[in-house]
Amino acid sequence: MNLQLIFWIGLISSICCVFGQADENRCLKANAKSCGECIQAGPNCGWCTNSVSKIAQGLSIYSLVIYCGPILYLWEMLNMNFHLNQCLLNTYQLWEPQTFALKFKRAEDYPIDLYYLMDLSYSMKDDLENVKSLGTDLMNEMRRITSDFRIGFGSFVEKTVMPYISTTPAKLRNPCTSEQNCTSPFSYKNVLSLTDKGEVFNELVGKQRISGNLDSPEGGFDAIMQVAVCGSLIGWRNVTRLLVFSTDAGFHFAGDGKLGGIVLPNDGQCHLENDVYTMSHYYDYPSIAHLVQKLSENNIQTIFAVTEEFQPVYKELKNLIPKSAVGTLSANSSNVIQLIIDAYNSLSSEVILENSKLPEGVTINYKSYCKNGVNGTGENGRKCSNISIGDEVQFEISITSNKCPNKDSETIKIKPLGFTEEVEVILQFICECECQSEGIPSSPKCHEGNGTFECGACRCNEGRVGRHCECSTDEVNSEDMDAYCRKENSSEICSNNGECVCGQCVCRKRDNTNEIYSGKFCECDNFNCDRSNGLICGGNGVCKCRVCECNPNYTGSACDCSLDTTSCLATNGQICNGRGVCECGACKCTDPKFQGPTCEMCQTCLGVCAEHKECVQCRAFNKGEKKDTCAQECSHFNITKVENRDKLPQPGQVDPLSHCKEKDVDDCWFYFTYSVNGNNEAIVHVVETPECPTGPDIIPIVAGVVAGIVLIGLALLLIWKLLMIIHDRREFAKFEKEKMNAKWDTQENPIYKSPINNFKNPNYGRKAGL
Repeated sequence: MNLQLIFWIGLISSICCVFGQADENRCLKANAKSCGECIQAGPNCGWCTNSVSKIAQGLSIYSLVIYCGPILYLWEMLNMNFHLNQCLLNTYQLWEPQTFALKFKRAEDYPIDLYYLMDLSYSMKDDLENVKSLGTDLMNEMRRITSDFRIGFGSFVEKTVMPYISTTPAKLRNPCTSEQNCTSPFSYKNVLSLTDKGEVFNELVGKQRISGNLDSPEGGFDAIMQVAVCGSLIGWRNVTRLLVFSTDAGFHFAGDGKLGGIVLPNDGQCHLENDVYTMSHYYDYPSIAHLVQKLSENNIQTIFAVTEEFQPVYKELKNLIPKSAVGTLSANSSNVIQLIIDAYNSLSSEVILENSKLPEGVTINYKSYCKNGVNGTGENGRKCSNISIGDEVQFEISITSNKCPNKDSETIKIKPLGFTEEVEVILQFICECECQSEGIPSSPKCHEGNGTFECGACRCNEGRVGRHCECSTDEVNSEDMDAYCRKENSSEICSNNGECVCGQCVCRKRDNTNEIYSGKFCECDNFNCDRSNGLICGGNGVCKCRVCECNPNYTGSACDCSLDTTSCLATNGQICNGRGVCECGACKCTDPKFQGPTCEMCQTCLGVCAEHKECVQCRAFNKGEKKDTCAQECSHFNITKVENRDKLPQPGQVDPLSHCKEKDVDDCWFYFTYSVNGNNEAIVHVVETPECPTGPDIIPIVAGVVAGIVLIGLALLLIWKLLMIIHDRREFAKFEKEKMNAKWDTQENPIYKSPINNFKNPNYGRKAGL
């Protein structure tokens, strides 16, 4: 049983209102020719029904007074799992959101279909042994949740082309080693359609054999697509649909088929023959977005039972597929039953609303009121979590229409993902004003009855055009009329500032009657000229066709340039001191050495300081040659005294500046600066205390001289003594050296004969008796 929600959009008055400049411009640009076109132009556009006030048609609330808006009728009904409030009848304005409440309550003992899709590549050999007894065990566990449970089984390996499998004849018969008897590779098989007989599941799964492939990722996406779209062969009912995807590897997706020479994108159609997918070699793998679309269309909730190694990959995939869950599969799938129970409880405890494609100009917003005071807006407003059996949550849905579509009615379907129940919203649009029903056919106001006068304007009969239906399409082709209203090489009719009536532009009126469009193509106006000081043409001219025509003595694009040269006259009576030109009442110095408002200042020229030396001296210190005539000759500048030289103005200021150092009559130095400001006023800053020389102090000088002489004498004595010591030491060292080097001659004189004779007794030393 579908819930039908019907919106009737009509108009109860013939005036809409404008708030803000943006809406004003939108309404004007629409250039609506009827009340119906006006209310479609924008949320705050207005139409005047008073035929006298034609200039007010399609303008703002400030010109219009009567309010208008569409009628929205809301009927609310009761459905199985969705509960709405009591019947309401309300009126709302076009462009305003219409809000209604939608309640969801998790049903008890809801039927479940579960399809177990298993990877049968060689690495899943030990897992298959545990899955063979899955049917009856899972039946017993699921009957604690629902009394109506069915189970099915399918398997997949990979596309049967290189390089995913080996295509040699021996490997096609047995892709495993010779010791292991494996079945031929295949893409996807539907082994068992959904059944309530667990023993049949065990029997058929027990006959399955492992197969093999070459690369690590598997072709599971091909299998998921076939399970989703082959509903009649799989046996899906309009109940909760669960798909358990069991693998220990990654997956191929769209684009990977190019490795095997497969370039045709997956068509999303069922291609099962004898329960085998026959087009794996012809169509590429589906993309993730394609799978999301097909799983959503068929209300299938996916449980990824994968090994721990691939948990991160499938958790990222879960974030892309609504109403899906990821569980950690043990190495041999021994925990698969508990994994399925946990994943189902997680999926069934969350509700996510989705809607069908919206008509153009229609928007929808969600706000959720979940358990424990948890509210959500935006994308979070579509879902609620942690819902137990018997719990009720509420959604606030707002639908807004901001234009009239081509069809009189449109349908929107809102449903929770994974459930078959849905809410059907039928939108019927009435895009004309009620005042049109009061129109006067063949009204004399419409050029001798050539149209119907309705809502304060003429709706022309077939074959007539123009504001008052004054033109005949037989006499003037509408295309030709538009051509006469376009400038050469332009696609804009009447420069977008008017409308083409019988081949002539009728310029649009503006709220400000002083602002006027003009010209053959309404290309001119008197309010889009350049401005100066916030005034059009600076207040010194007239704006004509977007160009300023300046008053005498003014020029420039905004008439902001004065031709008067009075302000450029220097003190010598010359314009800019003869060293520049007067532009817009200000001097532009042509000699780079000269500056100032009248090019009279020269920082590098000699004589600036000397010229004003006497006047500064007399005014600051009341002395000098002009002391007696100071008041008459030296009153042409303002003088300011400062404490020291650091307080004088420094270079870098806007006005030209000269620093001066001069001597006064007392031979003292005084310091001052001279500058001329923008008002041609001379300004002098002077140090209040001159720097004067002082006489010598005799006593310190004499004492210093005496001390100097004494010190010099002592220094000379010390130097002499030091030199003598050095000289004596050198002489003594020389003596010692010569003494060491002296040698005596010991040879005997050949004519010398010693006077001493030596004799030896011959008996000396003999013994007695000898």
